Amino acid sequence: MSIGVCYFPEHWPRERWESDVERMAEAGLEYVRMAEFSWAVLEPERGEFEFEWLDEIVELIGGYGMQAVLCTPTATPPKWLVDERPDILQEDADGTVREHGSRRHYCFNSDAYREETERVVTKLAERYADDPTVAGWQTDNEFGCHGTVRCYCDDCAEAFREWLADEYGSIEALNEAWGNTFWSQRYAAFEAVDPPGPTPSEHHPSRLLDYARFSSDSVVDYNRLHVDLLEEANSDWFVTHNFMGRFPALDAYAVSEDLDLVSWDSYPTGSAQDRLEGDASPDQLRAGDPDQVGMDHDLYRSALDRPFWVMEQQPGDVNWPPHCPQPGEGAIRLWAHHATAHGADAVLYFRWRRCLEGQEQYHAGLRKQDGSPDRGYHDATQTADELADLGDVDHVDAPVTLLFDYDNLWALDAQPHSPDFDYWSLLESFYGALRARSVQVDIVHPDTDLAEYDAVVAPALHLLTGDLADRLADYVELGGELLFGPRTGVKDEYNKLRPAPQPGPLADLVGATVDQHESLPSQIETRVRSANDPDGQSETYPFRTWAEWLETDAAEPLLTYDTDGIESGRTAAVRNTVGDGSVVYCGVWPEADLADDLVRPLLERTGVAYSDRLPDGVRVGEQNGRTWVTNFSSDRYRVDPDDDVSWLVGDAVIGAFDAAVADGEIVDGLSVDRLE
Repeated sequence: MSIGVCYFPEHWPRERWESDVERMAEAGLEYVRMAEFSWAVLEPERGEFEFEWLDEIVELIGGYGMQAVLCTPTATPPKWLVDERPDILQEDADGTVREHGSRRHYCFNSDAYREETERVVTKLAERYADDPTVAGWQTDNEFGCHGTVRCYCDDCAEAFREWLADEYGSIEALNEAWGNTFWSQRYAAFEAVDPPGPTPSEHHPSRLLDYARFSSDSVVDYNRLHVDLLEEANSDWFVTHNFMGRFPALDAYAVSEDLDLVSWDSYPTGSAQDRLEGDASPDQLRAGDPDQVGMDHDLYRSALDRPFWVMEQQPGDVNWPPHCPQPGEGAIRLWAHHATAHGADAVLYFRWRRCLEGQEQYHAGLRKQDGSPDRGYHDATQTADELADLGDVDHVDAPVTLLFDYDNLWALDAQPHSPDFDYWSLLESFYGALRARSVQVDIVHPDTDLAEYDAVVAPALHLLTGDLADRLADYVELGGELLFGPRTGVKDEYNKLRPAPQPGPLADLVGATVDQHESLPSQIETRVRSANDPDGQSETYPFRTWAEWLETDAAEPLLTYDTDGIESGRTAAVRNTVGDGSVVYCGVWPEADLADDLVRPLLERTGVAYSDRLPDGVRVGEQNGRTWVTNFSSDRYRVDPDDDVSWLVGDAVIGAFDAAVADGEIVDGLSVDRLE
């Protein structure tokens, strides 16, 4: 496990560079990422490249025993290029052109920008092809940040039409697949199809889904241009891209197919404010939410089924969320240990020094603007020492997988059918229940081979093909345990409602169908109870947002609605035995207690080891024969394993925003108790 940092030497006088690099080495840092926003410094005017400054800093980094990760600088095209070729700029759906003055203002489908990209990336790659200090490259920076995956310019309109022609072959096939008889939306030719601009009412959901697919594919193709140029220059380099947390518009699986290494940028206290439902708790404002961060770790680790990097780790307070409290004491160290428990091979803090200029002056670094240590520096140095002593990171052997698909995300985003329905949040309801039992989880595309997993959780397979339904049936018949969430099997791959009752091709596997569905506001009562309780004395469980009334066939009812409404007594969840395995279909969005009572029997049936239910904020993970305990809360806890253990980092008492590492795998039967 390595610790590194992101550095912007072009922001500082040359006489500071060596002292900065020397202190990086003293802190135990191994990697230095640079140059992602440096195009205007590398090429101040067309054809006049100035590499000497980058040569010098790369040499310094190598001289102090560290390695450089360089970035293609295409996220920020310089002003002279915008002036020369204004057609590279993105347009919003209403036709507004995105101007120079920020970042990510170029269009992925601009032929002009692809020409310029090829030119500058080739120059950089050739310059450092034989430099032993350069370990690898990051392509661009945070594709799609600031809502920039989807552009609506003329270049995108033409590219979209070509994409549709390749997908459907004929306009008749497109009209049929989308269902364009509705509201007179039929097209006479591909040339008539435009990107989805402003309309009086909703857009056609199939058109929206395909524009989301096309836009993501455009980024995949643009990233491939970078990868091909870099690999041609030096096939020994690794090539990565830094994705973002809980980012909806870009298919990270598809981009990752061209990468050697997946990385992402982790900002726990900011993400808890702008990507979680509701207001962040005081502890989340200080340390973030472990399941929100963990779900991203597991998604990006699973994209290539290998260790990943955190390319940017929050180093202190940051500039972009609504509020910026200081992280809790120890939180910056905690985040690196948490990443390691999920299989991270490196964590790079962003950034080395607080910047004196531009939009990120309120973003902390490991060092203050005068070069003195900031709070994060001490956490980073301690973490570097601890992780160096622990040795190598290994593959995380997750026994359970959660199925996640961007097509389903885009389709549900187009028609959520409730202001409270958020695909990410539904995923986390199931993911959080598994992690609260200390179970490691892979997050994979539904096309993945599932045979290696003891259990599969599919929170919302909204779009479903017959092929996927057959593969899931085979998985269960051979002994797999499968848990479905609501809104499964509703539509086909074109985002059209199926003519058969939900769950469509899964009806025989589930042993039940959906009679009715509801999206429910908070003022309507939402409770279920065990169907195997004729006296009505069992505990009731709250649920939220979504409810389906199930008609059973072969399946056994598990839950019934316990309300005074019209759904009272109807079936809410079922279990069906098929071959050597079984399927549970839950037609409601479970709150935490119900989610736990869904996953715990699943784990028991599969023999997967699990702990007592962990307190909120505390999470446990096993990796390479060791167990990490991480505490994202301000409380203190005692860890009580079944057997005596040796602690490699910390001990059995876990303080506020703290982490500890035990030698051995201790999840089975583990309990964690709060200390007064």
